[in-house]
Amino acid sequence: MKIWKKKNQEQIKQHIFEALRSNINFDSQNVLGIPASYLDEDVFSQDETFLKEAPFMTAMVKNPNHIGCHTLGESEKYFEGTHAIERELIELCAVDILKGEPSEYDGYVASGGTEANIQAMWVYRNYFIKEFNARPDEICILCTEDSHYSFDKASNLLCLDILKVCVEDATRTLSEGDLYDKIQTEKTNGKNYFIVVCNLMTTMFGSVDDIGVYVKCLKKYDLQFKIHVDGAFGGFYYPILNENNPLNFQNEYISSYTMDAHKMAQAPYGTGIFIIKKGLMGYVHTQEASYVTGQDYTLIGSRSGANAVAVWMILMKHGPHGWFEKIYILQKRALWLCQELDKLGISYYCSQGSNIIAIKAEHLNSLTVNKFGLVPDNHVHAKWYKIVVMTHVSMEHLQLLVKDLKIYHRTATVYFN
Repeated sequence: MKIWKKKNQEQIKQHIFEALRSNINFDSQNVLGIPASYLDEDVFSQDETFLKEAPFMTAMVKNPNHIGCHTLGESEKYFEGTHAIERELIELCAVDILKGEPSEYDGYVASGGTEANIQAMWVYRNYFIKEFNARPDEICILCTEDSHYSFDKASNLLCLDILKVCVEDATRTLSEGDLYDKIQTEKTNGKNYFIVVCNLMTTMFGSVDDIGVYVKCLKKYDLQFKIHVDGAFGGFYYPILNENNPLNFQNEYISSYTMDAHKMAQAPYGTGIFIIKKGLMGYVHTQEASYVTGQDYTLIGSRSGANAVAVWMILMKHGPHGWFEKIYILQKRALWLCQELDKLGISYYCSQGSNIIAIKAEHLNSLTVNKFGLVPDNHVHAKWYKIVVMTHVSMEHLQLLVKDLKIYHRTATVYFN
């Protein structure tokens, strides 16, 4: 690891407080032009006795603004200390987790995976328009039917068509035949530029797309394309356990990545991460943000620097080896559940090594679903219900579920016989 080194609590605390000292101090400095201040002291405690041992809470109270993209050069000098932490976090994710080369990526901490995914679509739409003089009706978002709904939002917001490829029901793999048929049709209809979404653990199934199928098809039809990896769920999980993960920056066709620290990393909500190869972020340069030093390149604009601090603290506290152990335990719990489902003859889908298990709805009753908070693929007509083995999901929780399934399975068998 080049950047990701385990730190103890004292080292983490000192690093965060040093960064905050490099930021503006609203109490002691005469800065009159910024439309911001520390958090309202009548509501949020600024008791030094409490805050001196709480670096994240201190960052919240000090209220750093991380408007803009701090990997691009000049940013607001008033918050340069915590901006540096965000830059280090982006570099850590790009290099140590996604196997990119140092100093070759831009990015920022977004409000979540949805924003990061839309950011990618925005960049590539503008790229095709500027570099190829493409019309919006010639550009298409390409993904599978299991992809996140954020791409439907992007389609709507950016006035782009979206093409969804069918997946095989049992394996959740994209249908190569359907892909070729649809691409051929779309090319005939005037689509020449494709923004491809490759899933690294889909929200419902935890499935991983085969990037080679997309590349082979698009190259066959001589089409221009850019590939974005939606690793909102899997970004902090799959690459850790899979040394040979093909969906990383060593793949020449991958240009950008979404990760979501408020899922597997257990950071506060509002910690999506967007990472993209250098040279592409400029296609969404908002020069009209002239009062902001460095101007703006992000969809969200102003955002809390405390979120970047939180993710940095979490990763440094565990270190790479501690993080592997944390994820490995979840994988083993999920594997145990799969083995128990096999014994019961219950149909399910679980991608190799995943901590998401989707059970066919026919094996469940409403009591079990509600008792264990299982989430359907569709609230109107559910075909699948998923279990996500997060840190709080202990073996005891899983054992209780299996016990419930055994009772229902036995009763159902007697009834149907």
